[in-house]
Amino acid sequence: MSPGKKEAGVEDEAVANFREYLRIPSVQPDVNYDDCVAFLKKQAVQLGLPLQVYSVVFGKPIVVLTWEGLEPGLPSVLLNSHMDVVPVFPEKWTHDPFSADKDKNGNIFARGAQDMKCVGIQYLEAVRRLKSEGVRLRRTIHISFVPDEEIGGKDGMAKFVSTPDFRDLNIGFALDEGMASPFEQFSLFYGERSIWHMFVHCPGTPGHGSLLLPDTAGEKVRIIIDRFMDFREQEKKKLGSNPSLTVGDITTVNLTQLKGGVQSNVVPPELVVVFDVRLAVTVDHAEFEAMVNRWCTEAGPGTYVEFEQKEPKIQVTKLDSSNPWWLAFKRACDDMKLELKPDIFPGGTDSRYVRGVGLPALGFSPMNKTPVLLHDHDEFLNEDVFLKGIDIYYQIIPAVGNVPSAKK
Repeated sequence: MSPGKKEAGVEDEAVANFREYLRIPSVQPDVNYDDCVAFLKKQAVQLGLPLQVYSVVFGKPIVVLTWEGLEPGLPSVLLNSHMDVVPVFPEKWTHDPFSADKDKNGNIFARGAQDMKCVGIQYLEAVRRLKSEGVRLRRTIHISFVPDEEIGGKDGMAKFVSTPDFRDLNIGFALDEGMASPFEQFSLFYGERSIWHMFVHCPGTPGHGSLLLPDTAGEKVRIIIDRFMDFREQEKKKLGSNPSLTVGDITTVNLTQLKGGVQSNVVPPELVVVFDVRLAVTVDHAEFEAMVNRWCTEAGPGTYVEFEQKEPKIQVTKLDSSNPWWLAFKRACDDMKLELKPDIFPGGTDSRYVRGVGLPALGFSPMNKTPVLLHDHDEFLNEDVFLKGIDIYYQIIPAVGNVPSAKK
């Protein structure tokens, strides 16, 4: 029986491992990662791989399994995934979200089925198959399982990349999550937009609600909202007029909160309007911030912007002949006749922190012909798609793990 295939009525061991991992409710907020770590320690023993647990923040373990290469001095490959999953609304699900139920069509229902416990297990199962065949790679492969990606990764990969432990891993290239594609093509992500969460403070003259006071907070809020929403409309038109663009190619603006006021007949001394902005990779950050500051000036005296989150501009990973990792990845995909659709990731993943320290990283989850259900009710992944993903990593991991050393 060939690897990745299953006898009638017998569940593939890789699928069983996947479902076991899915049953661990590592759900935000306040995740207890102990069961995830125990599961991964068991996998490491079965694989015959050393495992290291790093503790950058207490209670937020970073688990790394290492498959040493024949030339361990060469920069290594990082295969990253996150252990945590987003919250669920069980009443909206047709299956228990942590039961990993499998229906008659082979669809496995669980939170994390697509985002992204599937990929973590696919890494392990591809390496298991390669090791069982006696394969040795030139470069060391590190398989990492990190915490808290679903709440921004601030206590996970964001801190880990700045530690001596991360530097000692000698990473040269990383793979991380992508997302499902409902089409024949596979989505591939080579960059991410910068997340800016902005609180625009609009102070004004307070007083009784029966008066027409000058310079009120409400008047300033109207101007701020108009400016942001006018910009948003421009970006919507840009997206709608060019079918080659995706949402990752534009700057998105969304009003997410309005704060302030104490009573319906009291004009407040301040109102605050909150925006979630994702800056396209082509945007000049200084110019955009200057534009927002001009809007504040137009709104009136005292109006200012406060940043809850203000990510720097991070260079995208090059998809050209200057990047040997990309060439190896693409060659493997071409050999498998996989059609890739390169894009900018619309949300945020831990790849941005890896790219932020100057390392190339690609986001790739091998799930095509699959509805995009990350963070949605009834999240599922078909077991045949899952097993096909192992076949794909079985080809990709040796390709990137055998990238020759740079010529001197």
